[in-house]
Amino acid sequence: MNVLALAVTGRGLVDPTEPVIRADDEGLLRGRAAFETLRVYSGRPFRLEAHLDRLTGSAASIGLPALERRRLQVLVGLVLPKAAGGDASLRLVWTAGPTGSVPSAFALLGTVPDWIEETRARGATAVSLLGVRASAPWLLPGVKSTSYAVNMAAEAEARQRGVDEALFVDADGLVLEGTVTNVWWRKGKTLYTPTLELGILAGVTRATLAELAPECGYRVEEGSYPLDDMLGAEEAFTSSSVREVMPLVAVDGQTLDRGPAADELQARLREVAAKV
Repeated sequence: MNVLALAVTGRGLVDPTEPVIRADDEGLLRGRAAFETLRVYSGRPFRLEAHLDRLTGSAASIGLPALERRRLQVLVGLVLPKAAGGDASLRLVWTAGPTGSVPSAFALLGTVPDWIEETRARGATAVSLLGVRASAPWLLPGVKSTSYAVNMAAEAEARQRGVDEALFVDADGLVLEGTVTNVWWRKGKTLYTPTLELGILAGVTRATLAELAPECGYRVEEGSYPLDDMLGAEEAFTSSSVREVMPLVAVDGQTLDRGPAADELQARLREVAAKV
């Protein structure tokens, strides 16, 4: 991602190469910061309020000072013109700041990575890796914090194995989620996706697809499913705000057919985004 603009509370727009986080910020030292990443279409952020809602919840779960929503909205307004009416990626961060000090926030606007469309065209490959089911509050179920080392390590492991994505599966073999995505598969006219009760992220795009699926002729079923269920499906895909709908064509070396649902939902998602 190439950075297009950066705005920081108390400073406004700043040079993206300037330091904006203090060395003693708890977000840096202890990962006590929450973030959201969303897609900007034609200069307009998609479902910004839903992302701010989730950011508010993440901040509360981590024990950060209450999110000052208006401050984030101001920062978004400062960086969006740099998208020049095009598509972009927008990251919002709310950090605790130094111990005993005030929290801070910043908005980072960047380009959408080129590899996303290239991968969508050919279909993504994935490997399943052992993940932890966030079944207790202190495991921060559904929270997007900057304590992202495990997810990044899983992505690195996937790359080392020559695939695009890592999918977390718990000790009982239940499918959880991707490192930055939610997981879906189709059998007939039913789309299956892991339930939020497993402690996975309540993806904003996941919720959007659940709304759009009936329009495309599909019903959605949420539950706890073993990996074999997905491997036996007629097609599978992942979803996220920036990557959107990404078809999966192989998991753990097993080839998966590319079906119509992923492409239909991707097209419908773009139609909805164009009307924002």
